[in-house]
Amino acid sequence: MTNQLTEDQRQTLKQALEAHSAALQEEIRSELRAADLHRAEDIMDRVRDSGDESVVDLLADIEYADIDRHVRELQANEAALRAWHDGRYGVCIDCGEPIDYERLQAYPSALRCIHCQERVEHATGRPPQL
Repeated sequence: MTNQLTEDQRQTLKQALEAHSAALQEEIRSELRAADLHRAEDIMDRVRDSGDESVVDLLADIEYADIDRHVRELQANEAALRAWHDGRYGVCIDCGEPIDYERLQAYPSALRCIHCQERVEHATGRPPQL
């Protein structure tokens, strides 16, 4: 089925995707600066026991997990923008039906309509991925 978004809705969603992508790019840059590998190496040189070392490792893992999550979210946004340019944006990848505008407003990079997304989440037992 074809997408039922109006041109104004498509433009609004495109602007939201672009703004979110820009914000994510800045967040990733900021997190990379904060992660500063040299800082972790300096701390490692000063740790006195394995407990201190474990804390340093945990903090680094948390920083990198945040970066990874933001990178995946940016990739989803960029894929949605490609779909927007290709005319596929707003169409469920599973059933081919239009994704409700309200869902796209809340989650502009949504790949599925709410019904198909609920089915996937129920089948996998996991919350949606960003």
